[in-house]
Amino acid sequence: MEKLRQPTSLNCFACGKNNPFGLHLEWFNDDEKQQVETTFTLSDNYCSYPGTVHGGIIATILDETSGRAVLLNNNFNNLMVTLKMEVTYKQNTPTNTPLRAVGRLLKGGSSRAQVEGEIILPDGTVSAKCTSILFKLPQAVKDKWGPEAAEWERTTPKVEACACGCCHEKSEK
Repeated sequence: MEKLRQPTSLNCFACGKNNPFGLHLEWFNDDEKQQVETTFTLSDNYCSYPGTVHGGIIATILDETSGRAVLLNNNFNNLMVTLKMEVTYKQNTPTNTPLRAVGRLLKGGSSRAQVEGEIILPDGTVSAKCTSILFKLPQAVKDKWGPEAAEWERTTPKVEACACGCCHEKSEK
């Protein structure tokens, strides 16, 4: 089953395509597992101790990945921001290693949500995880989006239902 890509921003540290210092991550919806996921490899530019990804970078990836779980339907109006996040570091996360992050919605609502995220090593071991409480994006923040809102709209996949009832990303021709 094809996974639907989530939208991106211009300057976000996690996903911004124009941010020269950013992580340039892309997330995909896995409707079957009801989670959002990204795969990535971090160089030693993101280390704390030699060969170990800095905990702040791990927290950033967990924050963004778990927060994107409220966007499984790619509805920008569902976007929320983190009110509280608790991170548990279970073991070192290595640099220069293919990694995967997943985010899941635990409890949704119109103004608040509870989500979780995990960083997963190639052998399936969870190196770090988080649980977070999110709340609806304040209008004052939305009002400052400007070109970011346009980029988000531009990169939101256009979805169409097929005969079997599932959704597929429309190809741009």
